[in-house]
Amino acid sequence: MFEINKLILKKAKELGFGDVVVLSHEESRRQVRFANNEITVAKNWHSRKVELFAEYEKRIGSTTLMTFDEGTIEKTLKALLASVKSLAPKEDYYGIAEGPFKYRDIPETFDRKIVELDEPNEYVESAINAALEEGAKRVAGVLYTDHNKLYLSTSNGVEASDEGTGIEISVRAFIGDEESGHGTSSSRVLSKFDPENAGRKAGEIAKLAVSPIQGEAGTFDVIFDPLAFANLMSYMSFMASAFAVEAGFSFLVGKLGQRIAHEGVTIKDIGNMPNAYGTRKFDDEGVPTRETTIIENGELRTYLLNTSMAKKYKTETTANAGLIMPRAWNIYVEPGNHSKEELFSEVKHGVYITNVWYTRFQNYVKGDFSTIPRDGAFLIKNGEIERPIRNIRVSDNMQHILENIVALGKELYQIHWWEVDPPVFTPYVLVRDVGITKATK
Repeated sequence: MFEINKLILKKAKELGFGDVVVLSHEESRRQVRFANNEITVAKNWHSRKVELFAEYEKRIGSTTLMTFDEGTIEKTLKALLASVKSLAPKEDYYGIAEGPFKYRDIPETFDRKIVELDEPNEYVESAINAALEEGAKRVAGVLYTDHNKLYLSTSNGVEASDEGTGIEISVRAFIGDEESGHGTSSSRVLSKFDPENAGRKAGEIAKLAVSPIQGEAGTFDVIFDPLAFANLMSYMSFMASAFAVEAGFSFLVGKLGQRIAHEGVTIKDIGNMPNAYGTRKFDDEGVPTRETTIIENGELRTYLLNTSMAKKYKTETTANAGLIMPRAWNIYVEPGNHSKEELFSEVKHGVYITNVWYTRFQNYVKGDFSTIPRDGAFLIKNGEIERPIRNIRVSDNMQHILENIVALGKELYQIHWWEVDPPVFTPYVLVRDVGITKATK
């Protein structure tokens, strides 16, 4: 793939492009789907693609190549050049990172055992059996294994590669039409993969959710399960990008240095975190990934930046460059000191939400959003789950949620599935005075 990268760089320079980034991907992915307690589909993919970023006189563009013969490369580059020439210059573009860089190996990001895994079905069966043992009647979900290779070349002297693996499972357990629970497990190494726990949690929630009643509207103290809070944090991670801020898709506009969360809240992006699904050695400009504190003790410390935006803000890159916009790698919500039981004991009258989906923003700049609880949701009375509820919606404001966090669990959970990307590490979270409305059909 490096030979392909070099050819693309050479052709791009011949056409007059300035800054050029070529990022090649080679991916092997396996999927095992299951439904009604049985494996139903097994698939394997092997794919290669090249993502390209190119600048011409401060006009920038990007494209993707799926075939790599010289003729296709030349045709694609000429089409990209014609396209960017029609654009107005981006006057606040300040270039890409100057290489080369040195990189360190990051522990627990590659496991040969995942690459050579012949039979993942036993992990699916383990998850199914654990859910059934907890009382589930039907179990469904999907398991993935991943083996990825990255090859990065830039016009500023970067040539770097990275290789990683991963295995993850998403399990849903059902008892009836309205009683369900969800559990996940994600790991970069096989020894820390726990499908049984994912199945067990899904089954436990489904069993608790039997015979739900209509939930009431109002303002409630809410305990967000890691699966639910991770969904909200995945949206927050997008809004922390300087690109989202400048495009008007963020409630963080103009709030650098301001208090935007409870003083007990610290949120980081950790691009070099061991055994984290989003970890990479380098960002899309080749800058070595690192830990960046976004919110510290409730105060917004930085946006996520690439080299160009960092120069605009007169600071340093946070090593979060994507090809077009800065992006998070792994969001990390710093844990607190409460056990799960202690969190529940703090709630006299509230709601426990185990999962959400269809999170939508009515106003990005204000942070107004709504989201629908998925799977079990429960009324809490005097620290205990009183009964399951249904047909409710969380209707609130992102900054209000952050400001009203009053307690955090002490155990972190890695959450990564199709509703949460990038990965989020989060504990159970207690938030005061959350708006709950009745769902409409």
